[in-house]
Formats: sequence, C-alpha cells, structure tokens
Amino acid sequence: MPVISRVVKPTTHRGKRAILKKEPKLVENAKETLCFKGKNTSQLVVDFMKDLYDLKKPNAQMLQKKNDVLPFEDITLIEKFSAKYNSALFMIALHNKKRPHNLVMGRMYENTLLDMAEFGIENYKSLKDFKLPKISEGIKPLLVFNGELFENNHELDRIKNLFVDMFQREVVENIRLQGLEHVLSFTAVENKILLRSYRIFLKKSNCRTPRIELEEIGPRADLICRRTKLASADLFKQACKKPKELKIKKKKNISKNNLGTTFGRIHVGAQNLNSIQTRKMKGLKKTMLEKKAGIKRRNSDNVTNDSSKKSKNITDSAD
Repeated sequence: MPVISRVVKPTTHRGKRAILKKEPKLVENAKETLCFKGKNTSQLVVDFMKDLYDLKKPNAQMLQKKNDVLPFEDITLIEKFSAKYNSALFMIALHNKKRPHNLVMGRMYENTLLDMAEFGIENYKSLKDFKLPKISEGIKPLLVFNGELFENNHELDRIKNLFVDMFQREVVENIRLQGLEHVLSFTAVENKILLRSYRIFLKKSNCRTPRIELEEIGPRADLICRRTKLASADLFKQACKKPKELKIKKKKNISKNNLGTTFGRIHVGAQNLNSIQTRKMKGLKKTMLEKKAGIKRRNSDNVTNDSSKKSKNITDSAD
C-alpha cells in the first residue's frame, strides 16, 4: 500500500521558525554533524569521536544515550535522527570482537543515506595527550590530502569527498592569513588513512610572506578502511546538483588572455560621418561651396533612385 506522508502545520511561532529553519535554501548553512554511540562501544573509539566533536564544534551535536543501531544492516534509526536533529552528517562509535574500535562516518541526502564508510582506529593519541595550546572553537581548517590513492581509487576518492563534507564549514570567498590556524592532514597508505592535526604558527621572515611552522596538537590516529556503502553515480550527481540561481552566467563578448587582461568586443553599426554632430566652432563650419556641393550630391542621388525605380516597374510590367 502507498505510504501517505503527513503534512505538519505549525500552531505556534516557535514551531513555524523550526520548520522554516529546515527548509532548503539557496545558500545552505554549515552542515550539522550528529555524534552518538552504538549499543557496544569501547573507550578508545568514544574518546576519538569526542576529539572530532571538539574540532567540529559548534556545528556538531553529541547524544549521551546508547542506541541499538547497526548502520550497515538497518539505516532507519539514523534517517530518523537526521530528520529530527536536522543533521546531514553523522558519526557512530561501535565496538565488537570482529571489528574492534569501529567508527562509522556518513552523510545524508534529503534525510536518506548517501555515503557511509567504516574505519578501525589504531595508534590513537588524543587531544589531551598533547600538552599544547589548542585552536579556537569554530576555526575553519585547511584540509590536505596526500597520496595518489585518493585520485586513482574510486572508494578513496569518495571517502576524500566525505571528509571534505565532514570537516569544512561555511564556504568563503576571501581568506585572511591570520585566520589560518589549523591543518588536518590525510595520508593514504595501502588500506589505511593516516590522520594528523597541526596548528599553524606564522613567524617573522625577511620577506613579506611569513615563515610557516607546524606543531602537532592532536588527535592522531590511523584509520583502517573496512566497509563502505556508496551512492550510485546518478544519485551522487543529483546530490551535487546546484540551483540555477547560483550558476555563473557566461558574459558575451568578454574574454581574457593568458596574462589575465580582460578584453571586450563592441559591435557598432554603419555610421554616416557626414551626419555626425561635431563641435560647433567657426573653423569646423562648412563653406558655401561645400553646402552647394552637398545639395547637388543629394539631388543627383534622388534622381538616380527614381530612375532605377521606374526601370524596375517597366521590366515588371513587360514580364
């Protein structure tokens, strides 16, 4: 039987604001990430998820209760949470004998699953283990992907796209150099992805560009790629589609060369130089001879046009 979706109408101003907040926009807000625990977890994977939660704040929510969920077997509960908390991204901490210290990352499209990947955690070192000053909350990180596997392997290419979705914030057009404080590095080695986190220090140099130094601040972990559930090519293309209003329209008759110089092409119709208005000064005035010559030329042109019309009419009547 067909499923009938119930349309919820708000009865209060607060409910109306909540529904408007969930409606699609031309320029979407930063994606929210929902972090929660499975039925069985280990302290290691929970600590790692909390470190990622600290890096994601304030665009993240942490649920305290455990949930009986197995994402690769049944995705219903996650889709329900996605609609309830208006979160397009999720992280789940799991642990069992077959797959110890398991972290599942995924993303949704219209409250249904798009992509999902499962990672095992090894060589973990938390934020607390690095006795160094931390970054400010809400800092937009630089994402660095090292290794040819991110380009050659289809699964790792999609996982790279998932990481970009997971850790990026609002889209910005201009960057202030002093605002760059955090770097997240992902290195693909065989079946592992090495995650490293650094803080950026801008030091004085002899030139205008400052000298860059990196200091590891954590968390540090080796992510073992275990299982993936990726969207089909058609669904992924549909999810990446942009609205027509955001597409940049190509400007006609404007081009740029290799040096970045802009050129414009102007189309001008035929012009009669004799009828163009020029400056009214005595030196540019026509003499009487020029005026008489102009009148004679116009009269001769009119006579020629009349004779050509008469000859055309005679040939038409003869036919």
